[in-house]
Amino acid sequence: MGLMGIFALSLVFVSCSKDENEAPATDNSESTIAPFQQEIPKEVKDAVVKLNLNSDYIKYDTFHFPDGTTEERLFIEKDIVLTEKQLLEMAKAVDKDDNNRQYSTNNLVSQGRTISIIGYTGGSQALSNKEQTALQYAVNNYNNLSGVSISFNLTFGTNYQNKDMVVYNNTVNNPSGAGGSAGFPSNGLPNKFVQIYGLSGYSTNVNEHVITHEIGHSVGFRHTDWFSRQSCGQNTNEGTAGVGANHINGTPTGYDPTSIMLACFSSSEDGEFNNNDIKALQELY
Repeated sequence: MGLMGIFALSLVFVSCSKDENEAPATDNSESTIAPFQQEIPKEVKDAVVKLNLNSDYIKYDTFHFPDGTTEERLFIEKDIVLTEKQLLEMAKAVDKDDNNRQYSTNNLVSQGRTISIIGYTGGSQALSNKEQTALQYAVNNYNNLSGVSISFNLTFGTNYQNKDMVVYNNTVNNPSGAGGSAGFPSNGLPNKFVQIYGLSGYSTNVNEHVITHEIGHSVGFRHTDWFSRQSCGQNTNEGTAGVGANHINGTPTGYDPTSIMLACFSSSEDGEFNNNDIKALQELY
């Protein structure tokens, strides 16, 4: 289904890791979240249902920023993370939007924007040399495209506060599994925080794949197989979140096995866009 549509506010989707020959039961999912470990307020449950997200798995947990600070957020469907305020505002926005099944340009990055992106190099959440190379390759994937109005200006360091996007290693807080997480854009700005973790044993190309994938979420794309998570060996619908699982013109309407935006990745990824990924970027930007 090519790259998919947009959510209204910044959600965090985590790309999970699955070796090609790995049985589904041993899939290295980004996190295993038991359902309803503490009492979830009714208004939160109602908002999740209203947004057509899977309400079977909801819990409050800790989100880690690159400087070591933390914030409590809601974890939904194992791979969606947002604040309670964001969730409730999303649900409220759906009530106001008569066309809430279609994406809005407010959910994309502003046309013609140069996105400042920094690879974090400080402390326990610094990118390794391999990860820094992979980030450069990922940025090149976007900057080398023709017919796309957004571009990236990449630097490395620790002063991320004034940057549009920061990519950092959060393995210290994700000791099992391998993958990454990122949010969706809001107010014309890309999602700011992009995490990767557990990728040290993978090639530079696989690291490039995961970072390119998470940047894809940060500029507004869903998992290509959001409707099935087939790449993970699953048959699970992630939900449309009320406003965002819209087919992009010119891309396939079925499973696209080589898209960089598949929910799970293999150990043989080359880190490059396929033709449908490129078409989707050109269509929206």
